[in-house]
Amino acid sequence: MTRARVNPEVSRRALLATMATASMAAVSIAPGLSSTAVIAQPATAADPLPSWTDGAAKRAIVDFVRTTTDTAHPSYVPPAERIATFDQDGTLWVEQPLYTQVVYCLERVPAVVKAKPELAKLEPFRTVLSGDRAAMAKLSLPDLHKILAATLTGMSVDDFKAEATRWMEMARHPRWNRPYTDLAYQPMLEVLKYLRDNGYKTFIVTGGGQDFVRTYAERLYGIPPEQVVGTAGGTKFGYDKAGKPFLTREPRILLNDNNAGKVEGIQLMIGRRPVVAFGNSTGDREMLEYTKAGGGARLSLIVLHDDAGREYAYGPAKGLPDSKVGTFPQTLLDAATRQGWVVISMKDDWRRVFAFD
Repeated sequence: MTRARVNPEVSRRALLATMATASMAAVSIAPGLSSTAVIAQPATAADPLPSWTDGAAKRAIVDFVRTTTDTAHPSYVPPAERIATFDQDGTLWVEQPLYTQVVYCLERVPAVVKAKPELAKLEPFRTVLSGDRAAMAKLSLPDLHKILAATLTGMSVDDFKAEATRWMEMARHPRWNRPYTDLAYQPMLEVLKYLRDNGYKTFIVTGGGQDFVRTYAERLYGIPPEQVVGTAGGTKFGYDKAGKPFLTREPRILLNDNNAGKVEGIQLMIGRRPVVAFGNSTGDREMLEYTKAGGGARLSLIVLHDDAGREYAYGPAKGLPDSKVGTFPQTLLDAATRQGWVVISMKDDWRRVFAFD
């Protein structure tokens, strides 16, 4: 199958706005993890975070866990309240040059056109099929929501999961030529394990599709489906010709889990304010603010992508290149400083980025 070439200049805000406009943002890609899927390596008793350099960020995490789990310490947090939330794209795995689920949607266009040949002569499908990057860069939001509607809805949940699984088994990131599941950040996998080992319950809170992430989160991150909060669309219950019940994906939105929607999603799906939260972009600001504003011990952390050699460098904070994917402006960095968030420098705080480094 010829794959459509994708446009790396699509912003998360634009995509989520498109999904909201189209009322269909629950992207349930079911990635079948490859045999090379990243697995969090066990940390030694002496060093629970071996992929981190010995700096302020690592000390903040270790000290926070130590004090909040010490019953004799004033910062002690009871086990039931130990909630840690993590953004996914750009926080737990690579988000450049384009979000994985968006790559899936664009690459699904040829299969959709094969099933409905009349679409081949219509825009925006004709442009996507052409592989013309310049033309694709000019696609409007209405164009994008037509693509999303065609590739994400109108099929059963099971059929969608099966198709997405096949795609994920074949898909490779253009830079590393590795499965997307190989591109989880090893330092963050260690943090997830370290928190769970100390009685924390870890949640993914993502602007991406809830069903998309739920299909692989447990195997990749150790986070079960019920602990994934994401942008969610509707489904409709029905019966097939044999009387077997099934769910169909529908073009209606239930939760836009980005920006303030992340906080709303946390209340709706978790019901407790996080004690710890990790993010990396403007879409995570409200979640980090909400976490830090709670009483008692609180820790908000934000990842700064400043390592073009091992991963990517983008901001535009600190004079880094601007990016519509995972935008981190100077105003966000200023907010982090003002509100006492820990800024994690990928270049300075991580000894390695991936398990294969």
